[in-house]
Amino acid sequence: MAEINRAVKGTNDILPEQSGSWQFVERKMLETAELFGFKEIRVPVFEHTEVFQRSVGDTTDVVQKEMYTFDDKGGRSITLRPELTAGVIRSAIENGIVNGALPAKVCYIGGCYRYEKPQAGRLREFHQFGVECMGAADPAADAEVISLAGQVLENIGIENISLEINSIGCPECRKEYHKALKEYFASRKTELCDTCNDRLERNPMRILDCKSPVCSEIAAKAPVVIDYLCDDCKSHFEKVKAHLDAAGIKYKVNPHIVRGLDYYTRTVFEFVSGDIGAQSTVCGGGRYDGLISQMGGPQVPSLGFAMGIERLMLVLKSQGTQLPLKSGCDIYIASMGEKAAFEATRICAELRKSGFSAQTDICGRGLKAQMKYANKQNAKFSAVLGDNEIDSGIIRLKNMETGTEQEIKLADIADQLGKAINEIALAELTETVFNQ
Repeated sequence: MAEINRAVKGTNDILPEQSGSWQFVERKMLETAELFGFKEIRVPVFEHTEVFQRSVGDTTDVVQKEMYTFDDKGGRSITLRPELTAGVIRSAIENGIVNGALPAKVCYIGGCYRYEKPQAGRLREFHQFGVECMGAADPAADAEVISLAGQVLENIGIENISLEINSIGCPECRKEYHKALKEYFASRKTELCDTCNDRLERNPMRILDCKSPVCSEIAAKAPVVIDYLCDDCKSHFEKVKAHLDAAGIKYKVNPHIVRGLDYYTRTVFEFVSGDIGAQSTVCGGGRYDGLISQMGGPQVPSLGFAMGIERLMLVLKSQGTQLPLKSGCDIYIASMGEKAAFEATRICAELRKSGFSAQTDICGRGLKAQMKYANKQNAKFSAVLGDNEIDSGIIRLKNMETGTEQEIKLADIADQLGKAINEIALAELTETVFNQ
C-alpha cells in the first residue's frame, strides 16, 4: 500500500508553485518558434512499435534497451514515444503535410518515456520541446533551425551555453567511414562490451554512442566521420558554417558528435551547458534527409531538434535565474456574514468575466483566516465585504504589498481594480528602467 502514495521511479510531479515557471518557458518556446514560421502540432503519446524501430533504429540504445513496449488488447505492439520526431513524421505522411506547401514547419511540446537509470536531468518520463522542418535541403535551413534553437535558449534566459556542430555525411560517404570504424574497433574487439560487439557488424557508428566507460575511451580515439565526407557533404557543411557566420552565431566543430538516433544525416549539432555537470547537452538535433521516405512517404529532406525541458529547468536553477511569474490572485474578496458571502460570489463572478483572477471564501472561515489565506495566495489586492459595504455600495480596496487603501464604488470595482493593477505594473516598469 505504501507505493500508492509515491510517484513511479523516474517520474516527477510538477507542483502548482513550479507550474508557473514551466508555463513561462513553454510560452517562450512556442512564441519564438512562431517568429520563424513554426506552428504547433500535437501527436499521440503512443504509436505502433514499428514507427520507432524503423526511424530511431533497431541498433540504438533507445530501441534495444529503453522503450516502454506492450501488446494492447487487440494484440498490437504499442510503444510509448521515446522521442517525438518519429510520431510527427508519421503524422505528416498520414495527413499529407509533406505533400503540401514546403517547407512545412512544425513545433511541439510533449512527454516522452525511456526506461533508463534516473539521474539529474535524465528521467523515465521527461518533456521535450522541438521542431521539424520538412522540405528544405539547402544549408540555409540548417542554419535557420540552429538559429531558432539558440534564440529559444536565449529567450528563456539560458546562459553559459555553447554550440557544437558536425557533419556525419550521407549514406554513400558513410560506407567508407564504416569500413574504417570496423577495422579500428575489430582490433579492440575483446575490450568492447557485448552490445558493442553486436553493433560492430550491424552499425559500428553506434559504438561511438556507448555509455560504457571502457567503450567510450576506445571510441575517443576512433576515426572521425568528418575525414570521410564526400564532396557534396563537405560543400554542404561549409555552406552551413558560412550561414552561421553570416547570422553571427558562434560555434565549434566537434568531430565526435554523432547523436544517438540512426536517422541523422549530414549536419548534427548540440547546445551544451557548462552549469549542470555530466548531462550537459540541453538541445540536440540535425538533418535526416532519408527519414520520411524510410517511413513510407515521399523523398523529402528534413531536419529538426529537441530540447529537454527538465534539463533546461536544472540549468535555470543552477544559474539562479528568477523567472517572471503570474500573480496567483488579482483580488481576494473577504466576506462577513451570509448575505456578504452571496454578494462576494456575485462580485467574483463579475470580475472573472472581466478577465481578473478573483477569489473569495469557500470554506466558511472567519475574517482573520480569510486574510491569512489571501496572503498565501499572493493576492495583489483584497477587500472586506460586510453589510455596511453592501448598504453603502462602497468598499475599501487594499494593496496587499504596501497596505495602502482606497475607497471605490462596488458598481465600478472592475474598472477601479484594472486601474490599480495598471498602476502597479507601471511602477514596476519604471523601477526596472531606473535601476538599469
